[in-house]
Amino acid sequence: MIKKNFLVINFIGKNDCLAIKFKNKFFVKKFQNKINNSDNLVNNILNFLKKKGINLDKNFSVLVNLGPGSYTSLRVSIAVAKGIQIAKETKLFGFKNEQISEFNLENIELLIKSKSLENKLIKPFYTLN
Repeated sequence: MIKKNFLVINFIGKNDCLAIKFKNKFFVKKFQNKINNSDNLVNNILNFLKKKGINLDKNFSVLVNLGPGSYTSLRVSIAVAKGIQIAKETKLFGFKNEQISEFNLENIELLIKSKSLENKLIKPFYTLN
């Protein structure tokens, strides 16, 4: 189940952006189309959160765009989202690019209500004891 507060990672190689919904406020940070956007994804997320005075914790969900898009951007985005899930004990969900016609809060909330988000992005082949 998706939490009220969420971080959206939309880095697919074009129209890259981050979004945060926190305490009923919605913030979006758009990035210029540059080849190295995904190289700086962690720093971009940390700076965005710091600027808004937000700390991610287990009361957050992370939504990550699964594409289609740039292979490298998608791999980096999913890896960063999975790292946040592990480090901050957040819930992790994925969505496909075509599920959101325009990147805004209304469309993201419609996506959440449609219950069409994927919650098993990376299926492990092993278990840790």
